[in-house]
Amino acid sequence: MQAATASALDGWSDYWRQSRRPLVSLVFVAPLLLAYEAGVLWIGPRAMRNGADIWLRDWLEWLGFGQYLLLPLATCAVLLAWHHVLREPWTFRGSLLVTMLLECTLLAVLLLIVARLQGRLFADPDPSGQLAAGGAGPGTLPRLVAYCGAGIYEELLFRLLALPAVACGLRGLGLPRGGALLTAVISTSLLFALAHYSLVSVHGEDFHWFSFTFRTLAGSFFALLFITRGFGIAVGAHAGYDMLLTLL
Repeated sequence: MQAATASALDGWSDYWRQSRRPLVSLVFVAPLLLAYEAGVLWIGPRAMRNGADIWLRDWLEWLGFGQYLLLPLATCAVLLAWHHVLREPWTFRGSLLVTMLLECTLLAVLLLIVARLQGRLFADPDPSGQLAAGGAGPGTLPRLVAYCGAGIYEELLFRLLALPAVACGLRGLGLPRGGALLTAVISTSLLFALAHYSLVSVHGEDFHWFSFTFRTLAGSFFALLFITRGFGIAVGAHAGYDMLLTLL
């Protein structure tokens, strides 16, 4: 009995560590990345794009790199470089991806329950229309494609790039590690929430306190997932929540 329990604990400990590796995250999110980029090209002008995708492409173009496929390639390159810097092995078990999918689904369901509870507690008039990544869309398929991109590029911008940058900047100003990390989580979550509105983006929607509060909470949730569970799990939970909200 004790041996079986110890073996199970060792297995979960190994999964917890292995699933956080950048290479595993890249392989895990690759289907979402392919579905988004191929879906946008297939749908054409009707395709929905999230603000993070547009901003990242605009910044690359401003730097003189306007090639369409550069952003997804750069995303892959960042994760591969991160994996190389950590000196992690370049192999992993394929069964990891199945367990990660199950974990992301459970996390997405948990966030969906939180959204529904908030809607009931605060009597939101239209919870399903304001808690997804981009609000209402032209149809189910364009929205599902868009949410693949939202999961990847919003996590890339606000968690993989902005959160460590803000935390390192605050550490450089003399804040203790815990305080710098907490401030970075809160500030990037507020920016994540604001990015969905026309207040800061021409592609945004009208501001609502209800959706802003939830998106800040969701941003903090994704930030904690990124810190504790890695980029892949944060992306999977984010995209999974948006998709469940659309389908249900």
